[in-house]
Amino acid sequence: MGFDGLVVVSDPYLQRRFTQADLRALQAQYAALRDASPSGRLRMRDLPAAISSLRGATVSAKADAEKENSAPEPGPGPGLTDEEWASVLKAVARADERPHQDASFELFLRVYAEMQLRLKAAGAGAGGKKAAGGIARSSSSSAVAFLTAATTTLLHTISESEKASYVGHINAYLAEDPFLKSALPIDPATDHIFHITKDGVLLCKLINLAVPGTIDERAINTKRVLNLWEKNENHTLCLNSAKAIGCTVVNIGTQDLAEGRPHLVLGLISQIIKIQLLADVNLKSTPQLVELVEDSKEMEELMSLSPEKILLRWMNFQLKKGGFQRTVTNFSSDIKDSEAYACLLNVLAPECSAKPSAMSVKDLLHRARLVLEHADRMGCKRYLTPKDIVDGLPNLNLAFVAHIFQKRNGLSKQMKQVSFVDGLSDDAQVSREERSFRLWINSLGISTYINNVFEDLRNGWVLLEVIDKIAPGSVNWKMANRPPIKLPFKKVENCNQVLKIGKELKFSLVNIAGNDIVQGNKKLILAFLWQLMRYNILQLLKNLRFHSNGKEITDNDILAWANKKVKDSGKHHSRMESFKDRILSSGTFFLDLLSAVEPRVVNWSLVTKGEKDEEKQMNASYIISVARKLGCSIFLLPEDILEVNQKMMLTLTASIMYWYLKRPTSHSLDSENGSSCETSSTTTSDDSASESSFDDNAAR
Repeated sequence: MGFDGLVVVSDPYLQRRFTQADLRALQAQYAALRDASPSGRLRMRDLPAAISSLRGATVSAKADAEKENSAPEPGPGPGLTDEEWASVLKAVARADERPHQDASFELFLRVYAEMQLRLKAAGAGAGGKKAAGGIARSSSSSAVAFLTAATTTLLHTISESEKASYVGHINAYLAEDPFLKSALPIDPATDHIFHITKDGVLLCKLINLAVPGTIDERAINTKRVLNLWEKNENHTLCLNSAKAIGCTVVNIGTQDLAEGRPHLVLGLISQIIKIQLLADVNLKSTPQLVELVEDSKEMEELMSLSPEKILLRWMNFQLKKGGFQRTVTNFSSDIKDSEAYACLLNVLAPECSAKPSAMSVKDLLHRARLVLEHADRMGCKRYLTPKDIVDGLPNLNLAFVAHIFQKRNGLSKQMKQVSFVDGLSDDAQVSREERSFRLWINSLGISTYINNVFEDLRNGWVLLEVIDKIAPGSVNWKMANRPPIKLPFKKVENCNQVLKIGKELKFSLVNIAGNDIVQGNKKLILAFLWQLMRYNILQLLKNLRFHSNGKEITDNDILAWANKKVKDSGKHHSRMESFKDRILSSGTFFLDLLSAVEPRVVNWSLVTKGEKDEEKQMNASYIISVARKLGCSIFLLPEDILEVNQKMMLTLTASIMYWYLKRPTSHSLDSENGSSCETSSTTTSDDSASESSFDDNAAR
C-alpha cells in the first residue's frame, strides 16, 4: 500500500509545488508531447509551443490555491507572448541546460510551474484593486489566516503598510541586539529590510524574540562577512526553527531568503511577529482568561480555540462591559468604523480618553486617528495607521488588538474559577508530545491548520488528511465526511476509517475505537499519532532506495546506523544501547553523531562535558539548533533530551540519518549487518509533503 506508482522528482520546489495527481497527469502529457514530435524528441526550445498546445496550459488561481487532490483540469486560456516565454526559459534553465538539448521531465515541470506563476501574476495585475488589501490569501479557516496565508501566496505583491509596521516592530524590539544594533533602525520607506535579512541573522533573532530559547544563538553564524555556506546554514536554521514555533513555510526555501524575495520574506516576518504578539493569548500564560467562561464545558471550548479566536472572545467580553451592541467577528470589516476600538479603549483606559471623543466624530479617518491617539496615551504601539483601520487590513488590526491585550487586558486578578484550569491541565510530557505532534502535522502542508491536537482531530478529517500525505492513496475520500460535521456518527465514521487504515499499516491498535478519538481520549490519540509519525520516518528512509535496497527499515537499523557512524568517526567509546539509554541525557552522543555526519557543523569549544544539569541543558539546546542548522526538521525540546524521551530520541536520530543518506554522495544501508558502500543518489523522496517534515531544502 501507499508508494507504488509515485512520480519521483529530485527538485524540492517541484515536490512541494505539485501533488502526486498533478505529477502523474503532467508526466502523461510530457510523454504524449515527446511521442507526438516527428523526431521523437522534446527539446528545451520546443517547450513553449508544446506547453501552449496543451488545453490544460492554464490552471485557475482558485484551483491552485485550494490545492485540490486532482490533476490540473484542461481548458483553454490565454498564453504568454514570445518575449514572455523567452523570459520563462531564462528564469528556469540551469547552467548545463541548452535550448537544443532534450528537455527532461523536471525541466518541463519547472517551465510549466513558472508559466503558471506568470499567468497568475498577470491575473493579479488585472484585478489589482481587489488585491490591494495586502499579501495574505484568504484561508478556509479565518482563525488561522495569519499563519497560513502569507508564505503560501503565489501573487508577488506586498503591502507597504504591513512592511512599514513590521519594520517598526523590528526597530523597536531588536534595537539593542549586540549584533544588529549597528544595522538598525531600518528605513521602512525603502526595501532595505529585504537586504538585511539575506544573511539569516535577523530572522533567527526575530524567532527567538517571538519564542525565547527556540534557537541556541551559539549556533547562528554571526561573522560580519559570511560566505554562501554560512548564510545557507543560517537560512536552514531559520526555516526549521520557524516551523518549530508554528509558522507555515511550505512554499519557501533557503534560496528565497538568500535572494531576499520580498513577498516571501515579509510573509515569514509577518508570521513570526504575530506569534510573538499572540504568545500570551492563552490560559497558560494568562490564566485570568478564565474570567471569560462560566463552567468547565466553556473552559474546554476556550482551551481549544486559536489565539485569534480567543482574542476576539476577549474583545467582545470587554465590549459588553461598555454596552457595545454588536459582536465583533473579524479584524477587518467589523472594526472599519472604529466604533469597537473607541468602546474597547474607553473600557480599558478611561483615564486616557480626551475630547473630542472618537464617537462624537463622523469622519472615519478622523475617528480612527483619535482612537490611535488614545492608544498612544496608553503606551500601545500603533502597528497601523488611521487609513489601515478604515481599509480593514486584518493582519495589522490583529497585531494592534494583540498589543492592546499585552499592555492592558482588563481582566480581574481575583480568579475565582481558577480550579477549572487546574482540573484541565496536562502533565509536562503530555503537553510536550501534543506540541511536537501538532507542529509536525502543521509542517506537512495539509489544508487544515491545527491549534490543539486533542480538539482539532476529533472529527477524524485532519487525521485522514495526514494519512493521505504519508500513505498516498490509502484514504477512501468518497467515504469521508468533510467538515463542518454536526452529527456525531459522521465523526465516528471518519475515525473508524482512520483506524481501519492504521490496521492496514500494521499499527498496534488494541482497545481503541473510533469513538475514543471523537471523545478526545488524550492517551489513545497520542499513541496513534506516534505510530503515524514513526511510520512516516521509516517510509522516508525506506524510499531512499539507493540506501535501503528496498528493505523495511526498523528502529534497530536506525540505532545500529547511528552507533556505526559515531564509531567510524573515531569515537570508539561513544555509544547508545537503546533510545532510552540514560547516557543520552548528557547530549555528547548526539553531538558526536552530528559531527560524524558533518564534521564542521559542531563547534566543540561550545560543548560541555554534560555532567551537571546546567551543562546537559546547554548541550541539549545546542544539539537541537545544530541539527536544524544542518537541515533536520525536528520538533522536540531540550527537556526531551534531558529526560531521554524515547520517542523523540528516535525521531532525532532518524532525522539526522535521513539528512545524511539524502546527500548526493552517501552510503547505502545494509539493514542486516550495518555494512555500507559508497554510492551516488540524485533522488530525494517519493512523497514531497511528508518529506517536508524532515528536510527543508538543505541541499537546495
